[in-house]
Amino acid sequence: MQRRSTLKSLAAASVLLPLGLLGACSESKTVQFQSVDITGADYAKGFKLTDVNGQARTLEDFKGKVVVLFFGFAQCPDVCPTTLSELAEVKKMLGADGDKLQGVFVTVDPERDTPEVLKAYTAAFDPSFVALYADSPEKLAETTKDFKIYFKKVDGKTPGSYTIDHTAASYIYDPSGRLRLYSRYGSGAKPLANDVALLLKGA
Repeated sequence: MQRRSTLKSLAAASVLLPLGLLGACSESKTVQFQSVDITGADYAKGFKLTDVNGQARTLEDFKGKVVVLFFGFAQCPDVCPTTLSELAEVKKMLGADGDKLQGVFVTVDPERDTPEVLKAYTAAFDPSFVALYADSPEKLAETTKDFKIYFKKVDGKTPGSYTIDHTAASYIYDPSGRLRLYSRYGSGAKPLANDVALLLKGA
């Protein structure tokens, strides 16, 4: 009886072992992103905005690069400079692949963020970063709605001293221009660098 029981156990193990190995192989192929994977989302698929030189820009202009896109404004006291600083750090962490990362900053404050202001602002973090703006309030509303971006002006003591509450997260596109990831504010440079590296490898 003991021998028969042992043979049954071995037979069961022989069936389960390949399944276990198959499971291990499948798991090894699963890409572990640090950011939220939103591959296949039906929003934020593209844009048509204006750069600091007055040229119309779209997502197609950055094919071949991983694009990290963030909405904010130049007078933002914390979220925006932190995000752009981290993105500049990510570019350095990527080493030779740093040139394959494209930072894109879209202002939600075109009233104060003139092309000159935007150019100086993004260049302070990295000269390769691109700043974009909507050429009308309607276009800004359309773009932020498509990207599910919240923003609201908060009045200050004087008309020009207002601030803006806004969504503090970044959208990440792979080199083919597909929306892939949603990076929450404060995630850190290292996790973001790992995600960008994975996308550059074809993940």
